[in-house]
Amino acid sequence: MRLKIRACLTTTLWILSSATASLASEVKSSVYPAATPLDQADTYHGVTVKDPYRWLEELDSNQTKSWVEGENKVTEKFLESIPVRKKIEERLREHWSYPKCRVPFQESGKLFYFKNSGLQDQDVLYIKDDGEEERVLIDPNKLSEDGTVALTSLAVNDGATRLAYGISRSGSDWQEWYVKDIATGKDLDDHLNWIKFSGASWLKDGSGFFYSRYDEPKEGGALKDRNYYQKLYLHKIGTPQSDDSLIYERKDQKEWGFGGDVTEDGKYLIIPVWKGTEEKNRIFYKDLSRADSPVVELLNKADAHYDFIENVGSVFYFLTDLEAPKNRVVSLDLANFDPNKPVFEEVIPETGDKLDSAGIVNNEFILHYLKDAFTKVTIHGLDGEFKHDVKLPGIGTAYGFNGLKKDKVTYYGYTSFNTPLVVHKYDLETGDDSIFFEPEVKFNPSDYVTSQVFVKSKDGTRIPLFICHHKDLELNGQNPVYLYGYGGFNISKVPAFSIPMLTWMEMGGVFAQACLRGGGEYGEEWHKAGMKLNKQNVFDDFIACGEWLIKHKYTDNKRLSIAGGSNGGLLVGACLTQRPEL
Repeated sequence: MRLKIRACLTTTLWILSSATASLASEVKSSVYPAATPLDQADTYHGVTVKDPYRWLEELDSNQTKSWVEGENKVTEKFLESIPVRKKIEERLREHWSYPKCRVPFQESGKLFYFKNSGLQDQDVLYIKDDGEEERVLIDPNKLSEDGTVALTSLAVNDGATRLAYGISRSGSDWQEWYVKDIATGKDLDDHLNWIKFSGASWLKDGSGFFYSRYDEPKEGGALKDRNYYQKLYLHKIGTPQSDDSLIYERKDQKEWGFGGDVTEDGKYLIIPVWKGTEEKNRIFYKDLSRADSPVVELLNKADAHYDFIENVGSVFYFLTDLEAPKNRVVSLDLANFDPNKPVFEEVIPETGDKLDSAGIVNNEFILHYLKDAFTKVTIHGLDGEFKHDVKLPGIGTAYGFNGLKKDKVTYYGYTSFNTPLVVHKYDLETGDDSIFFEPEVKFNPSDYVTSQVFVKSKDGTRIPLFICHHKDLELNGQNPVYLYGYGGFNISKVPAFSIPMLTWMEMGGVFAQACLRGGGEYGEEWHKAGMKLNKQNVFDDFIACGEWLIKHKYTDNKRLSIAGGSNGGLLVGACLTQRPEL
């Protein structure tokens, strides 16, 4: 079997090599549209800066449109000439067609989860009562005939009798919210509009839920006008939206946004407050046990980022980067709280790994860490004392572990570069880990291997680099390599399954993912090390990873490709410019 696989890989690589030679000839014979340089320059502080191609910034000009059209013709001709393109497309379709399931959440003995049969446009929401067969609760594919309506958000009440859900039309950020009777599957009369950047959180008795909305835009302004002055409301079931109660607004802060999350015990409404895309935020709250209680500005300085975890009585727990760039868990007791000088008690201190998220299930903390860009999960008591690690299947990404303080069982999803999402059921009391859902795929994950190395960048910084390929790959310096990077906006690039990359590896290619400065893999300091005047660090990191792959015989400079999207596109452009020979 191994000889056959190796022969298959060799044949595929030979086809790719032959195709590459043919395509290289095709590229050389291509006639690109002329980009005529103009005599355009500006002077800044006595320095003249030439800008001969500024005319291409005029996107609506006839000259620019003609140039883009010419470029597209060259590209389309090149793509159509690739001899194995059709076979790659067919294989991609085969790989994509497999059943998928997202991580369930549980409420009052019922499980809720999304599934996809394979090639459905949108995942379908299912419910499974204890001991009964699953049934469809919402099929977003049937919300419209043309498929332009999407399910965007949902919230189940205590007792799992009602479901509030939001939809979006034609990809708009605007949401409409409805309420469904879970037992009958029928919608109630409730219909809410002009909701954006908001979820829903139910009152403990299920009589209504909190949500945030904007005022109705002026005619014609829904898709053009900027949105200011978001407001937090309470909607009572069976009443029109016009009767909703205004809970909080700030007429002096037009850019502030508000969340509304009811604590598990139903006593408090937690109100996260943010401004635009700023990472630092505020936390306010309202005592729901008193109808006339005011909104209290609990943490109002926006001096750090605060994620509310949960409360135990009057003690509030937060995940924060306050004095901890890699995050820690702290508590604050309302019983002796001074709003002018909040005093935190450290529950779980910052470690060398980035703390990504935290929750309380089974009356203990479940912590998600990023350890060198892959997931590590630990269990701690409410006093912060470490109990044990959760053993995960390998170097990959896990998420989920959601639930209530009283729950004994939780669910999580695990994925890696060669493993599509597998959903696990985890018993927090016994440590028993069983498979809830595992997709049937048309390849053998064990045929592919993932390793992680650390590359020294120009200034000596260690850069994590994931490398994935078929287990029979030979390190002969002649393998095609697809090196991917991002390095920005505090976004962590973690192991994730990708059908295109699997197909690439199946054809004999190597996939490499670099975790560059500017991302979120090691906390805020790592993020800042790739920002603004430090941006060159990101380029140096990526270049160093390419050099490492060549030095260690994975590829050579004729077979090394680099890729990135959005901020990663800037990365690719800069590296191409700085090191074209690489």
